[in-house]
Amino acid sequence: MSANTEDKPAKLDVPDHLQYSTEHVWVDDSVSPALIGVTEYAANQMGELVFLDLPEVGTRVEAGDEIVELESAKAVEPLVCPVAGVVRYVNRDASDDPSVITNDPYGEGWILKVDLDDDEPQLLSADEYGAMIR
Repeated sequence: MSANTEDKPAKLDVPDHLQYSTEHVWVDDSVSPALIGVTEYAANQMGELVFLDLPEVGTRVEAGDEIVELESAKAVEPLVCPVAGVVRYVNRDASDDPSVITNDPYGEGWILKVDLDDDEPQLLSADEYGAMIR
């Protein structure tokens, strides 16, 4: 997702327990399979989502792959996967009603659950990500 440095909201939620990519994707690897979604910053930049194109369960993903297409009235953006592994679950509820991603990006708006490979992804801490978007 492209970062627009203009129009930054005053206060964004950046949960401490998550890790972040520079493409505005969060990863919760404290659970298995790991949860993946887009950040509140990305959701705000895109506006209300109207369509979500999810990969098939069982799809092998590599860090840097464009694996989900997010469509809003403003833009169509890819979700760039920050980790490598195998997709185990996709959020069908978010696919049926993409506004859940906009309204609850860190909760019910998760997008994928991925069994991670053993390699350590290069991700940002909440403090590092927060500094990047401010």
